[in-house]
Amino acid sequence: MFSLFEILGLALIRFFEYVGNLVLLLVEALGFLLRGALRLNLTVQQMAFLGVNSVGIVIMTTTFAGMVMSLQLAHIAVRYGVSNVVGGGVALAMCRELGPMLTAVVVAGRAGAAITAEIGTMKVTEQISALITMAVNPVGYLVVPRFVALLIMMPILTLFSNLAGVVGGAVVAMNSAGVPYEAFFDSITRMVEMDDVFRGLFKAMIFGMEVCLVACYQGLNTPRGAAGVGQATTGSVVVAMIIIFITNYFMSAWLFPVH
Repeated sequence: MFSLFEILGLALIRFFEYVGNLVLLLVEALGFLLRGALRLNLTVQQMAFLGVNSVGIVIMTTTFAGMVMSLQLAHIAVRYGVSNVVGGGVALAMCRELGPMLTAVVVAGRAGAAITAEIGTMKVTEQISALITMAVNPVGYLVVPRFVALLIMMPILTLFSNLAGVVGGAVVAMNSAGVPYEAFFDSITRMVEMDDVFRGLFKAMIFGMEVCLVACYQGLNTPRGAAGVGQATTGSVVVAMIIIFITNYFMSAWLFPVH
């Protein structure tokens, strides 16, 4: 019994230690931003690599998510005579939950893994030590441009996600349940408010921060050797997804309270 509590206690301590290190990394990155120490050219490059190059896979993923939701919702709505709420239901789900969360999961799997692998490789080949020798702070040079890039690009990617999910849902609702496009999009204008969209975009920004911080922290603390890079990359994706799902619940409870 004591061994079980000991294991749980150690796991809890490691978790809070990990979160504390992420907070310290966030504070250090924000310190560079407040001092105006932002390398604009590196930030633009990271926006293209982490954001623009992720548009295709994000749209494909969220389009089918909207299609699946519409497939299930449309038939039930038609059966009970409330087909005029299908579009609004799909759009609310995409704007509030699926759009931001699925986008974050996809970015964590693609961009987060790439960040960890790149920084981790620099760590094991001692390129980061070389930066420190040249009086270049690794956080300001490596973390801050990626942090700003994901902070900007995540809401933009989420907008593409929302649009793709809604369009995919409209096509499925029309072809599988006979819900007219006019009724589908009319229910969106009646049920969805801009506040829902903006709050979803705020969630996306938080998710982008989390993905970047986890990926950069894992990369900066990569163990030596090629195997260490693989372990750090895998850990980055797993930890980022866990944190995304946990924070998504608390942000949903805060941003979209049930009255």
